[in-house]
Amino acid sequence: MEKKLDPSHLDVVAFARDGANLQGQSPLGTLPRLLDEQFAGDLQAGQVLWRLMGRLVPQSGGADQIWLDLQASVDLPMQCQRCLTPVLETVEAERSFRFVADETTAAALDDEAEEDILVISRDFDALALIEDELILSLPLVPLHEVCPKVMPMSAVDPEFESESAKPNPFGVLAGLKTGKS
Repeated sequence: MEKKLDPSHLDVVAFARDGANLQGQSPLGTLPRLLDEQFAGDLQAGQVLWRLMGRLVPQSGGADQIWLDLQASVDLPMQCQRCLTPVLETVEAERSFRFVADETTAAALDDEAEEDILVISRDFDALALIEDELILSLPLVPLHEVCPKVMPMSAVDPEFESESAKPNPFGVLAGLKTGKS
């Protein structure tokens, strides 16, 4: 009988030792911080699709390294920064994490290691990690490829434009200077 793995209470050591894979989909509502990033409009967010893979990497003269590979994606309605209407952005995250025994080791390795370092936990919340990675992968400026409606692009301030339509009170003086009326 295969035991059921819970991504919000994952034993990272056992998961990596077994070379386990876990995949699923979660409604956006189960990830409240990511839900806050969506734009209220007529577009619907998709399911959060995710996959976790555990692995051990053998080290000569030391204990095997514990790794967790993460892939996640979601279609998230956001506000186009060009036309200010909803745009459905596909947000994807793909990262690998190495786990170490304690915070001190993680802090010491964090500056020199290229990979992300996390502390081993027997009750690791992988769904929170998925949410974090998707938030970090959000586009800085969501845009349509081609906006559905054309927005007027004007460098002139409407207030300034209405002022320039008024007659210039010094226009008469300019006419006197050149001898014209």
